[in-house]
Amino acid sequence: MSLRLGDIAPNFQAATTAGNIDFYEYLGTGWGVLFSHPADYTPVCTTELGKTALLKEEFAKRNVKVLAVSVDPLDKHLGWVNDINETQKTTVEFPIIADEGRVVANLYDMIHPNASETFTVRSLFIIGPDKKVKLIITYPASTGRNFHEVLRVIDSLQLTAQYSVATPADWKEGEDVIVVPAVSTEDAIKKFPKGVNVVKPYLRYTPQPNK
Repeated sequence: MSLRLGDIAPNFQAATTAGNIDFYEYLGTGWGVLFSHPADYTPVCTTELGKTALLKEEFAKRNVKVLAVSVDPLDKHLGWVNDINETQKTTVEFPIIADEGRVVANLYDMIHPNASETFTVRSLFIIGPDKKVKLIITYPASTGRNFHEVLRVIDSLQLTAQYSVATPADWKEGEDVIVVPAVSTEDAIKKFPKGVNVVKPYLRYTPQPNK
């Protein structure tokens, strides 16, 4: 059965390039990004893991821990990490799960038979401190993921979890946000002292409240 937004992310124990982990213990009270790769030594995924490593500080300042999963064995992962570090000019420090038994792949519905009978699809999950799934993106093998978009979504998720706002199309950190429909304009004016711009009764903007 596939996971949906709002579902509890399944816990698991696994061997990784950083040692044995319990997923929930690894995440602690913070946010998590779990992303899958069809196999080791694949070109697109090599660039993705490298990019994730290069963005280490960006994830850390958002209290986000990342980990990757592939169905290849641990020794193969370790060799691949050396290649990633060399070719992408970085150092991969986050765990890569060795999911030979496809335990994690099946828990997170990463096997799509019409795409591949054997390989995991390239899915990415953002998981909140409540261990609920906040976002799911699945990419085809030919298209590399945009990790700046992943960070943008995390910014939005963390902001909207704290305030009664939503973020408009193409929103970036620091830009105006939208007051959610559940808050009346009268209450919004009280709640957001920086001001409320009423474009339509249902479309009301306010400066980002935590800036």
